[in-house]
Amino acid sequence: MMGKSFMPRFESLDELKAFQLEGLKWTVNHAYQNSAFYRKRFNDAKVKPDKIKSLADIKYLPFTTASDLQEGYPFPLRSVPFDQIVRIHASSGTTGKRKILCYTAKDIDDWANMFARCFEMAELNKEDRVQIAVGYGLWTAGVGFQLGCERFGAMAVPVGPGNTEIHLQMLIDLQSTVFCSTASMALLMAEEIERRGIKDKISLKKVILGAERHSERMRRRIKESTGAEHVFDIPGLTELYGPGTGLDCSLHQGIHYWADFYILEILDPETLEPVPDGEVGEMVVTTLKKEGSPLIRYRTRDLTRLIPEPCPCGNILPKHDRIMGRSDDMFIFRAVNIYPSQIDHVLSGFEEIGSEYQVHLYHTEDGRDRMIIKVERASGLSVARDGEIAQMISREIRKQILVRGEVEIVDYGTLPRTARKSKRVFDHRTDLFSEEG
Repeated sequence: MMGKSFMPRFESLDELKAFQLEGLKWTVNHAYQNSAFYRKRFNDAKVKPDKIKSLADIKYLPFTTASDLQEGYPFPLRSVPFDQIVRIHASSGTTGKRKILCYTAKDIDDWANMFARCFEMAELNKEDRVQIAVGYGLWTAGVGFQLGCERFGAMAVPVGPGNTEIHLQMLIDLQSTVFCSTASMALLMAEEIERRGIKDKISLKKVILGAERHSERMRRRIKESTGAEHVFDIPGLTELYGPGTGLDCSLHQGIHYWADFYILEILDPETLEPVPDGEVGEMVVTTLKKEGSPLIRYRTRDLTRLIPEPCPCGNILPKHDRIMGRSDDMFIFRAVNIYPSQIDHVLSGFEEIGSEYQVHLYHTEDGRDRMIIKVERASGLSVARDGEIAQMISREIRKQILVRGEVEIVDYGTLPRTARKSKRVFDHRTDLFSEEG
């Protein structure tokens, strides 16, 4: 396939764990010595770096949260002198101050290698042409995809988000083989390709989706409309370098994550204790090499589960499931805790509807909560079946999520498409939006 491999050369999980322990010790020492924030946090928790003698000792370390990053604005967690910082990136942040993270030259180099590994995991080669449809600038996505593509050695086509006309032109004229975007943008492109009947004029083989959760139905729709053989899921967050922290292999049985760059704990978001293997919890990450802004037990708020079984692909890097939502995504409806991913799952079982949906929550005058789920009728399906389909979906939601939801079928293409993250949940009970992932 290619010359250089970006995969680590561990023979066994024991070797990987020994490497992680050395990285953990280094990170804790580095942060304690060089960051006033971490030194105070460790002292308050009465933990000194020499307490870390095994991987299990990570439980003694204090947590770091998004609010720590916002309170420490503009250079939170900084653990190197300013003359070693070569770049900053910031999260898009919907509330309060942006979370700004510092990068040293080594951090940028490590990130490039991590991202190149994603392209290797997706089985690209140097002949591939990688069309990048995500944002550049303060956000990590665009520059991350480009950095990884160039390190890997494929051709980067850095179009950026938005402008579907330029994207369609590049897909046809340059014969791009890989498309990297949010799921919403990929769906937008897939529908345009179908509408214009140009599937046979493009050469798309692979689509890499990041930045937002997406359903199985959306993946299928993107593959059918574009002719792509594979749709990959790329996780990541600005605090942890950016996107490129893992990828599902071509068997699509979970996301291999780069455990030689960070430790992943899956904890109960309420008790902050580990959940049993295979159960859903919050991702908590600790970096092993990051110099500029190391993370120690950083609560990502993302929900997933570890997949303990070894992957049939033979790669020993461990796996987590796709991101299922955020612990702060959850909404409460009639005393039931609901995550948007549960609604995704139910809707994915119906061929009669499209992949876009919205959940609207209302408070009625008699004091009861009301949930209306708007879904699109599948393209070409008769309006006459709307009532029957709505009832079927409503019954399935009642059965699987244990709440009553009204289902409203709308015309195909009615719900908004976006090149960025789609908003799914609208909570009108307080007139505050509960933004999803």
